[in-house]
Amino acid sequence: MTRASFKTTHFTNTTSVSLVGGGSFPQPGEISLAHNGVLFLDELPEFKREVLEVMRQPLEDREVTISRARFTITYPSSFMLVASMNPSPGGYFNDPDAPVSSSQHEMQRYLSKISGPLLDRIDIHIEVTPVPFEKLTDTRKAESSAEIRKRVTRAREIQTRRFEEYENVHYNAQMGTRLIREYCVLDDVSLQLLKTAMERLNLSARAYDRILKVARTIADLEASEGVASHHIAEAIQYRSLDRDGWLG
Repeated sequence: MTRASFKTTHFTNTTSVSLVGGGSFPQPGEISLAHNGVLFLDELPEFKREVLEVMRQPLEDREVTISRARFTITYPSSFMLVASMNPSPGGYFNDPDAPVSSSQHEMQRYLSKISGPLLDRIDIHIEVTPVPFEKLTDTRKAESSAEIRKRVTRAREIQTRRFEEYENVHYNAQMGTRLIREYCVLDDVSLQLLKTAMERLNLSARAYDRILKVARTIADLEASEGVASHHIAEAIQYRSLDRDGWLG
């Protein structure tokens, strides 16, 4: 288990045991092998629901405990979960010219593999639209990966300084309720914006905390001292699966 570990997991060969660990002679699973790294789950709704559900507690506690008759063992599981999925079984969601279409029932069955409690534990979920031909052929240079890396590194340095006096807290995602209240202070405009989003999207308390953490990170990327309303607005936009009418 290294700090730069990257694990890619496909649904075809994954069981609950292989994901979280266990067996007759307990071994760490994929989430522990990705400790301090990234776990990438491809085609998320194609995993069995019971396999995905076992990640809920490890995502919350950043460790997984396996109990057997003679002993109990705990493995670390502080990983960044990244997952991808098609918007529908056929891959063509809300596309009138699609060669393959999916019924509402098929859509509901497809997406029901991903429970609300699991989505609550994912900080960012966004819908990526198809890239138009004009963008593909655009000759203008985009921001380089090196520049993006510098900006991310600066934001991480800000967080390292912020939490240098706290044990086991190194970045925004690890903040508990007390730290969120201390470092995510909102003005009246931001509070009203967040209140409206919570009511309209029927968001949970866990989603509320995660919006604040993401907004704090967006502010850090801008080297902003406080969290402003546009940071909150952007963080809300990164929860597209919470929106009413996502299924069309």
